[in-house]
Amino acid sequence: MSKQAEATKYRVQSAARTMDVLIAVAGADNAGISSVAISDQIGLPRQVVYHLVHTLVEMGGLRKVGRGMYILGPKIASIAQGFGRQVVGSDMLLSFAEQAASATGETAYVVGWIDDEIVVLATARGAGMLQAVEIPKGTAGDAHARASGKLLLAMTSDSDIDRYLDQHPLTKRTPNTKTSRTELARELANVRAHWVSREREEYELGLSCVAIPLGKVPSTLVLGISAPTQRLEQRFDEQLSSLRVVADTFN
Repeated sequence: MSKQAEATKYRVQSAARTMDVLIAVAGADNAGISSVAISDQIGLPRQVVYHLVHTLVEMGGLRKVGRGMYILGPKIASIAQGFGRQVVGSDMLLSFAEQAASATGETAYVVGWIDDEIVVLATARGAGMLQAVEIPKGTAGDAHARASGKLLLAMTSDSDIDRYLDQHPLTKRTPNTKTSRTELARELANVRAHWVSREREEYELGLSCVAIPLGKVPSTLVLGISAPTQRLEQRFDEQLSSLRVVADTFN
């Protein structure tokens, strides 16, 4: 189903189209995205996108950079901050991320489902000098390239996996990212064999991750760590054991 056809399901079509534009811009890099590219991506006429983009620029939702390129504007920051504050159960989930960070010395996170999105719900920094960059709470998308995302997909139904993948392209973040559904299906089958998910420099070069369920399988929450690849490989069994000790306290 095209974005244009999908928008007709909603009560206010202009609001649905505006959301599509914002999501398209949010998926661009820091060079931005053109209105033509937005039009092609979301399947709306260029004139419609042109008016939506210029309205959002005037309201501070988008900002024009370079020649005809757009990035998110300053008003979006308050929306992102509000989302981070309102994520459910944040205090309890933060405690598990902090325990994992303390036990492993690495950057830790709790990731789960919110509606149909796989979202980072809590993060905590490790104690070492060289740490993985902390993925902000509220980060969503690219589940196929994250250990946590693959684990959550492995614990859901085939129909839910198909629906998620229909709405989220398999973006190639690094040369190691798996971008075919066949490859991803094989990896999810491997995850189900042990309920441990690994990611080796698929989300960001130089960093690797491991994630395990938080609670009984199937769970809608996972606990994981991210670390420099060589360090995680050298200490993998020890770190996995530490994660399991923390996860076993989840009721």
